Amino acid sequence: MKNVFWLLIPMGAALAYFSSVPKGQTCSDCGPVISLPFLASVWSGRVSMKLPYPAPPAPEDWRKLSPPDRLAHARDRVQAPLNAELKKQGLRLGNPAFIRVFKESRTLELWLRSKQGWKLFRTYPIAAMSGNLGPKLIEGDGQAPEGFYSVDKAALNPGSNFHLSFNIGYPNAYDQHHGRTGSFIMVHGNEVSIGCFAMTDPVIEEIYLVVEAALSAGQDSTPVHVFPFPLTPERLAQAASHSSAAFWEELRPGYEAFQPTQPLPRITVQAGRYVLQK
Repeated sequence: MKNVFWLLIPMGAALAYFSSVPKGQTCSDCGPVISLPFLASVWSGRVSMKLPYPAPPAPEDWRKLSPPDRLAHARDRVQAPLNAELKKQGLRLGNPAFIRVFKESRTLELWLRSKQGWKLFRTYPIAAMSGNLGPKLIEGDGQAPEGFYSVDKAALNPGSNFHLSFNIGYPNAYDQHHGRTGSFIMVHGNEVSIGCFAMTDPVIEEIYLVVEAALSAGQDSTPVHVFPFPLTPERLAQAASHSSAAFWEELRPGYEAFQPTQPLPRITVQAGRYVLQK
């Protein structure tokens, strides 16, 4: 009987997955809504973060709103108190934004640039993220990517099936050079995800409005740097035997080049390698 039970778990996961992805979406397009209770801990960390804003509508009510109405609704509830939160740190909506993700600690950092340099506005727990440490390689592998990405206006998706979302731009030029495949890797709401970064509905509203304001105020794109963990010499030495160790060493100059008092590092792809521009 025990063997039958454990056989049913992957079968149940597959059934929940294929029955829950909206028509026209891939698994990377922000993942399924898992309804089986014994699978909840597999897909969702059940992480919550208290923010000083009125709660968003229930998902069934939110889905009825058009994309412009969604943004209007979010702004009406969040924008004024968000401005107050930013003002406490000498920041404002429209400041250039920068995102860093650390997969091992399941955290997302949101930085904004002030007159004094880059300032960490908030660190959020990632509610759900699938896969292991290491880059995304192929469509459907369940991995969240690692590397240097960016969000432009076209990547914003207020009509997302997962409250609000934006595409981080995987595969980038590096991924394409190395034959990596996949699509629709998002930062989004909800608490479930395969390959994306699920932040919960209240949290994505804050992140989305900050990124949207930065792009509307003239930032060409918002960089999103995704790392397995802080790429310090000590941590990399601990991971020296990992299959992705050489790749992480390639990410290291971009990680180390970020200094809050300096401009963001410019990272390009040349001959299939990340290159830090001096």
